[in-house]
Parts: sequence; structure tokens; C-alpha cells
Amino acid sequence: MTEQEVGKGRIDLVLVHYPVINKNGEKIGSAVTNLDLHDISRAAKTFGVGSLYVVTPYSDQQELFQELLDHWLKGHGAKYNAKRGEALSLVHICDDLDQVFAEVTEKWKQRPTVLATCAQEKHPAVWPYQMVRRKIAEGECFLILFGTAWGLAQEVIEAGDGILPPIAGSGSYNHLSVRSAAAIVLDRLLGTGEA
Repeated sequence: MTEQEVGKGRIDLVLVHYPVINKNGEKIGSAVTNLDLHDISRAAKTFGVGSLYVVTPYSDQQELFQELLDHWLKGHGAKYNAKRGEALSLVHICDDLDQVFAEVTEKWKQRPTVLATCAQEKHPAVWPYQMVRRKIAEGECFLILFGTAWGLAQEVIEAGDGILPPIAGSGSYNHLSVRSAAAIVLDRLLGTGEA
């Protein structure tokens, strides 16, 4: 059994829309984007993630998400492109992070290790990707948090067990879309490592 097969399904993702920050560092709630939901769920399905939780306390945003999911899971989209529905079946809409933590703990019958993602090191505990890969292979459960807008609010980062190392490019610009960051993180944690 390969390292990926041992750890398959022992990692869940969270796409946080609240609380996140804006470019001024103020706590806000961000808007739902169709692209994020489609692209992150497709990456999650590709890499064998258990679930993708989407956190927003706003009922209008939840309704918009649910309409999108219904279209691809039950409506015309389910017939038109079943692969898209297969990926979107991983998505669960939650009011807040407490609901996510409760659902994941119940699912795995243990509290997951919660790691945030961030473009800067804003937590004293930085978990190297190789260490997390090893722990996933050993059967440890992980919940990886991704922030929308300009990233997770500091209170969310501090509430977890640590952060993954920031993704760094070759220059000083460092503002990836969340869907790009999710794909890179998943490849680092669950990819085969083959070129």
C-alpha cells in the first residue's frame, strides 16, 4: 500500500469566508465565488480528500452555494457533467468553524489536527509539509483551513494547532488565489512527488 493510499481520506479542507481579513487587515466576511467552489472541489476529489467544508454565516451566501450544488448534484448539471457533480459532492456548507470542528470530529471519531494556511508565518508552530505527509500516512486526521479575501483572521490561525509553511514564489509578490494555493498544498501533502 502506498503512502497516499494509507492516508487517503484522512484529510479534510475548509474554505473560510468568515472570519477573514481585507487588504487593510480588518475582519470581514467575503463573498461566495463559483470558481473557488468548483476548482477546489475538483482538486480535493483528485487528491482523495474526504470533504470540503465551506464556512459562511450569511444565509444569502449559503442559499447561493446550495443552488449551485443542487444544479450539479440533482439538476441539469448532473446529467450534463457527472464528473463535476462527483467533485462537488464533497462540499458541505457550515455556519461557522465550530460546526465544522464538531462534524469532522464526529466523522473521524477523534479531533483532527487543525492547520491553517497563510502567506506569512503568523503562528509559532509551522508544520513542514514532509512531516504532515508522514503523519497523514500514519493515519492522523488533518483539517486544513484556507482563507478567502486577504486570508484568515488571526483568531482563526491562533485557534489551530499551527500553520503550513507559506507558499513562496521566486519574487516578492505573494498573493495567490485560494484555489491555486489549495491545489499546491494538496500536491505537496498528497501528491506522488513524481515529475
